[in-house]
Amino acid sequence: MKDTVQTENSSALKNSDVVKVEYPLPVTVIKDGVDYLESQAEVGKFGGQLVSSTIGEGPKTFNPFNCKDATSSTMAGVMYDGLLSTDPTTGQPVPKLAKSFSIEPDGRTYIINLRKGIKWSDGKPITADDVVFTWKDIIFGGLGDTSTRDSLYIDDKLPTVEKVDNYTVKFVTPKPFAPFIRILSTPIAPKHYFKNAVKAGGSDFDRFMSTDVKPEDIVVSGAFKLKEYVPAQRVVYERNPDYYEIDKNGDKLPYLDKLVYLIVGDLNNEVLKFEAKELDVITLQGSKVARYKTLEPHSDFKLYNLGPTTGTMYLSFNLNNRKDSKGKYHVSPVKQKWFQDLNFRTAVDYAIDRRNMVFNIANGIAQPLFTPESLNSIYLNKNLKPYEKNLNKSREYLKKSGFYLKDGKLYDKEGNRVEFDLYTNAGNTEREAIGVMVKQDLEELGMKVNFKPIEFNSLVNKLVSTFDWDMVIMGLTGSPLEPNGGKNVWLSDGRLHMFNMRTPEEGRAGILPWEKELDYCYNQGALATKFEDRKKFYDRYQEIIYNQKPMIYIYSPVIITAIRKKFKNVYPSSLNGMLHNLEEIYIK
Repeated sequence: MKDTVQTENSSALKNSDVVKVEYPLPVTVIKDGVDYLESQAEVGKFGGQLVSSTIGEGPKTFNPFNCKDATSSTMAGVMYDGLLSTDPTTGQPVPKLAKSFSIEPDGRTYIINLRKGIKWSDGKPITADDVVFTWKDIIFGGLGDTSTRDSLYIDDKLPTVEKVDNYTVKFVTPKPFAPFIRILSTPIAPKHYFKNAVKAGGSDFDRFMSTDVKPEDIVVSGAFKLKEYVPAQRVVYERNPDYYEIDKNGDKLPYLDKLVYLIVGDLNNEVLKFEAKELDVITLQGSKVARYKTLEPHSDFKLYNLGPTTGTMYLSFNLNNRKDSKGKYHVSPVKQKWFQDLNFRTAVDYAIDRRNMVFNIANGIAQPLFTPESLNSIYLNKNLKPYEKNLNKSREYLKKSGFYLKDGKLYDKEGNRVEFDLYTNAGNTEREAIGVMVKQDLEELGMKVNFKPIEFNSLVNKLVSTFDWDMVIMGLTGSPLEPNGGKNVWLSDGRLHMFNMRTPEEGRAGILPWEKELDYCYNQGALATKFEDRKKFYDRYQEIIYNQKPMIYIYSPVIITAIRKKFKNVYPSSLNGMLHNLEEIYIK
C-alpha cells in the first residue's frame, strides 16, 4: 500500500503512535469451589457510570442470536459471554466461560472445560446443558440469524456437540477446520430462559427479547444486564452482581454501577454530546482529530491511536439479474447490462478519487483501500497494487463497451442515458460525504447519479430482502485475524452476498465463474490448517475481488478514540478496541 496521506492536520497519525497494549490477562482461581476469573489489573473502586454512544435509531433486538446490525450485536454482546474470548495483545483465543480448552491430535475434536460454580444472573448454574442447547438447538437449529451456522458447513455437514458431563463439552468438526476455535466466542444462552422461545421457533424466536422486553426478565452471563431502554434516547445497563470475575481482593466485578449508551442519531450530534461532557468516550472522524489533538493537553480526555479500522468501507453494484416472486426484475434489464459489465465497473473504479476523499473527508487520518481485507489483517494481500484516479482510463473502458458522450451526457451503445441511484445510510456523515464525492467523480464521466441517503433499516431491507437497489456505499465489520467471518459475504449463497444476493430457494442459481472460485477459496481456506497454506487461498480471493470489482473499496480510516482521564484500568487494543475490559474499568 502507499504511504499514508499526510497533511498538516494529520499529526495524530504516526505508526509510532499506535497504542501498544500490555494487558494483564485474568487468570483462573478457585475460591469456595468456584472457578472464578481473577483480574490482574489494578484493584479499583466501585461505583459510577460510563457513558458511550451509538449512531442511528438504536437496537432492533437484545437477542444475541438474532442480531442483523452492528448496534444490536453490541447491545446484546454486553450481556452475554462466549466460551472463549480474544487476547487483546496477541489475538490468541483465551478462556472466558470456559476454564480451559484443548484440541485433540486429530485436529477435529475440541474439549471445553467449563468453570464450576459460576451462575446466570438469576442464580441458576451455568452448565454443559446450556452450551449444548445453544449450539444444537439455536445455532445448528437455524434460528434467528443463521450466519454462524452457515459459516460452519463443511462438505454440507455441521460440527457435532455433546455433553460429556455437567462441566465438559465436546465438539467434533467433520474435518480439521481452522476457524472453529475463534467461533467458540459465540455467546452462550441460558437454556431455562430461552427454551420456550426455541420450542416455538420461527417468528416467535425472532420476537423473543425484542426491544419491548421487560429488563427484569432478562437472564444474562455478562458483566452488565439491561436496566432500561428508552427508544431513540438511551440504553442503560446495571452491574450483574453474579458475574464470575473478581479482583485481587476477591470482590466481584464489574466496578461500574452503570453502563449507558446514548442513541445520538448522527456523528455530528455525537461530537456535540462529547464536548458537552454527556459522553465519556468517542471515536473521532479524521476531520476532528487535529482540533482534539490541540485540546488534549488542557482537557479531561486522552486520545489513543488504535491503528487502521478492522472493518472495510466500499461501493458496491447490484449484479442481480433475476426476478422476484411476481416476475419483476430486481434491477432493470438496462442497468443489469451496465453493472454486469466489467468494463463499466472498472471505469467506475478508476473514476473514484480515493486520495481526495482521504484528504478532504478523513483529513489525512486514513489510507486508500483496494482489497476486502483490512490494512491490519494478517491475511492482507500486499501484492495488489494501489492506483490513482484516472478518468482517461475510465473513458477507455467505457468506450470498449460502446458507451459514448453526447452533450456531456453518457449513453450506452443502445442509446440509454446512464442514470442510477446511489444509496447509503442516513446519519453516517462520513458515508454521506463519500457519497457526495462519488457522485461528483462519476458525473465527470457524464453519468447521472441520484444520491439517496436513507434510514439504515430501510437500506438493509433493500440489500438483503427486496434487492431493489442500484449502487450502495456501506461498510462491513471484520477480523484482522480470521477471514472466515466474511464467509456469508463471499459465498455465492451467503446471507450477505449483497452484490448478487440470492433467496434461499435460489441457492447458487446463475453463479458466475469467479463467484464459483470465491466459493472454492473460502471453503479450502477454512480447511487448511497452516497459516501459509491458508494465506494462499485468501490472497486469491482478494485478487478476484480486486480484478472483478463487485465491491470497490474506498479507504481505511485510522481509529482515534478519546476517553475521559478519570477512567482507570483502560487498556486500548488495536484488536479489541477501547472498552474490551469494561468489567475492570473504574473511576478514580
